[in-house]
Amino acid sequence: MPEHRRATLAGIRLVTVLDPEYPANLRTVAARPPFLFLRGTLVPADWRAVAVVGTRLPSPAARARAGAMARVLAEAGFTVVSGLARGIDSAAHLGALEAGGRTVAVLGTGIERMYPAENAALAERIAGSGGLVSQFWPTAGPTRTTFPMRNAVSAGLALATVVVEASATSGARHQARLALGQGRLVVLPDELVGAEAWARAVAARNGVAVVGDLGGLVGILDRQARLEATTKGQPSPSVSGPEQLRLL
Repeated sequence: MPEHRRATLAGIRLVTVLDPEYPANLRTVAARPPFLFLRGTLVPADWRAVAVVGTRLPSPAARARAGAMARVLAEAGFTVVSGLARGIDSAAHLGALEAGGRTVAVLGTGIERMYPAENAALAERIAGSGGLVSQFWPTAGPTRTTFPMRNAVSAGLALATVVVEASATSGARHQARLALGQGRLVVLPDELVGAEAWARAVAARNGVAVVGDLGGLVGILDRQARLEATTKGQPSPSVSGPEQLRLL
């Protein structure tokens, strides 16, 4: 069976930047991909999206923190975006699902080449409560470049990126840098700033918030969403980046 026919039967469709379903936040990014493959649904309310990302090998406390963050964000009406990787990403998706919220997985492979394979069942749940998104042909496998490219799309889909736990070499740190370059807010928990020198350096930059509790997290993201809705009428990155905020 031809690949395009098999993809259609699997519920995978092509969305171009000219289509209404193309994510509103990502549309404003200069280096956006011209098309995406999608399984599931994207809705207009997904502009209130927050990326929750981090290491594939989290501490138990960080894994629990990621799930709790995703749950409260979903309960507050945010769509939780992550990358379907082991560790923090999986915990974030599960937290959003447990809260009955929407979650979107941005993949570093084609949608038919699930990676890691152990998350295939989780991917099915996400497709039913949000969507699987990839800029790669459905049968494309992972390479050294696909995951950094995935991080750029994940950052662009969201109003903000929350890095839960990550080392200096983590892809999540790379996503934080990309998010700042796109004019997006970056949020770091106190625990990460206390543990990692790179996080302390990033925390000193404009457009970065440091939060100490879940209430502070929701408050700062609600503020960012209101700013986007009020000043721009639709989601759009600021030219100079969001105001630096600290909630301790």
